[in-house]
Amino acid sequence: MRRIGVILNLALALLTACTAVTPAGPPNTPSPTSGSPSTPPSQGDGADFAGQRERMVIETIERRGVSNEDVLNAMRAVPRHLFVPEAEQTRAYGDYPLPIGYGQTISQPYIVALMTELLELEEGSKVLEIGTGSGYQAAVLAHLPSIEVYTLEIIPELAESAHERLGNLGYAHVHCKQADGYFGWPEHAPFDAIIVTAAPDHVPQPLADQLAEGGRMVIPVGPPGGYQTLWKFVKQPDGELQAFNMGGVAFVPFTGGGMQESE
Repeated sequence: MRRIGVILNLALALLTACTAVTPAGPPNTPSPTSGSPSTPPSQGDGADFAGQRERMVIETIERRGVSNEDVLNAMRAVPRHLFVPEAEQTRAYGDYPLPIGYGQTISQPYIVALMTELLELEEGSKVLEIGTGSGYQAAVLAHLPSIEVYTLEIIPELAESAHERLGNLGYAHVHCKQADGYFGWPEHAPFDAIIVTAAPDHVPQPLADQLAEGGRMVIPVGPPGGYQTLWKFVKQPDGELQAFNMGGVAFVPFTGGGMQESE
């Protein structure tokens, strides 16, 4: 933990509060891969939702610098309106978070796309997601070519409903588990990438340990109830995490016994 703490203590001084991420420069993304994902076409979709989704990609994602074609295609394909409560479906393609129950939210589309791009995934990558929520981020990851997705959700009701939703939509190859994400999923480590969709006040050491050499972790870190910093970490051969500050964000707090034990 000390090696991560040293990096964070130096870098957290750079934090500036803002409502959306503003990267310092274009993310370093891999070249688009060939082939098509194994997931089925969107279900319960119509021309209106498809049109809204296309506008979402063009106006709020591409124009803000996300350029990886696989990520953009996934954002076009995954039916976000089916991952929010029915009462919120008319707002599903706006660029803002929406409530999904139990004090949790689905992240704004731009943040989903940006964090996915920052993972720099290649075909065959194995990804761990912490914070399944409604399953939307997992579906976006699963729609990338040949990506193996493992996702953890601490809230039992959300874990169950997300697993059912993903299965009904044909994302049967997404591995879901109800568990405290602080400890990761060691049985399937190491992971080529880890994405965390809730904000701890430090990087959980078990997640750092489960990241493969050269692997990328994208995680918001900061105090609960306020703004945090979105970090991209790259694991070096000596085990150190090289840190990249991607700007200010606001996420729901990271919860669970693991956080309490580490304090």
